[in-house]
Amino acid sequence: MRIGTFKETYVADAALFDSQTQKIWLVVAVALVLIFPFVANDYWLYLACLVSINVASATGLNLLTGYTGLVSLGQAAFMGLGAYTVAIMQARLGTPFLLNILAGGVVAMLGGIVVGIPSLRVKGLYLAIVTIAASFIAHFLFANFDFTGGTGGLSVQPASFFGLPLDTSFRLYWVIMPVTILMLFGAANLLRTRIGRAFIAIRDRDISAEVLGIPLLRYKLMSFGLSSFYAGVAGGLWAYFFRVVTPESFPLVMSIFFLAAIIVGGMGSILGGILGALFMTMVPELLKFVVDALPGGNEMTVYLSPIRTIVFGLLIVGFLVFEPHGLAEIWRRIRRFFHLWPFRN
Repeated sequence: MRIGTFKETYVADAALFDSQTQKIWLVVAVALVLIFPFVANDYWLYLACLVSINVASATGLNLLTGYTGLVSLGQAAFMGLGAYTVAIMQARLGTPFLLNILAGGVVAMLGGIVVGIPSLRVKGLYLAIVTIAASFIAHFLFANFDFTGGTGGLSVQPASFFGLPLDTSFRLYWVIMPVTILMLFGAANLLRTRIGRAFIAIRDRDISAEVLGIPLLRYKLMSFGLSSFYAGVAGGLWAYFFRVVTPESFPLVMSIFFLAAIIVGGMGSILGGILGALFMTMVPELLKFVVDALPGGNEMTVYLSPIRTIVFGLLIVGFLVFEPHGLAEIWRRIRRFFHLWPFRN
């Protein structure tokens, strides 16, 4: 039972969906997800799969940076660990694709725990530098070992489900979208537990959290591990989606992309990770439309990559200055406006 904006019990306060309206919107969202692949063309299905993969990885980074306050620029490297694990297991062992994706998440999680060990002694900019160093080390390993295919990388055979090859965006949609939704619900439920509250306490004031009995190293490593697991699963899905994995597939700029996504979407918010990944994935596509519409658009295509990087930088600066809580806060303001309308002053 609710009294105003407060609840009478802890269970009600911790509920994942605290109103009938939220449950209705959830049903509507599920219906749209189920209907979408039957009405969309290949281009939009491709974008839907790519957005889903980016949402999964951005959610993992949000657990680490948004909820635990640990800055990381190594998300692309952990995605690479997951992708290479999937490619190697698919090529050499022929194991089921769901097992490969899970293994990719576990391998990335182990790598994240190793990278997270210095987090007890360093944080902020220094921790970001540690994760950048991990990215360069991962790139070196990917490019210089025979079992990773060297600089040429590895090809990935299509996943199959009961003999049906998942070789189109339509078929992969039914794998990528459910996995992403499960990961989102997992993250949302995690934040309602003792672990999630410990993450938030460490973010807000790590020294006070330690005084209250929260073991910092354990929970920081747990946060790094969970974030990397999400990245590894996303990397495994990425490998099956693009069907080729090379050292250049996961550059440092991809890590910056995910950091930009959670900043633009709103750090410390599951919705923020979704909106940020959606927005940042669609920006390059919108830029393509703009460039193609301009006179001499074909000649300007070569400048699309640097233009995209500049736009990403401007978006980060703009949101930090004008809306530091991101798109999620804008959405909350819209909800509050219509909640109070027409009695709003």
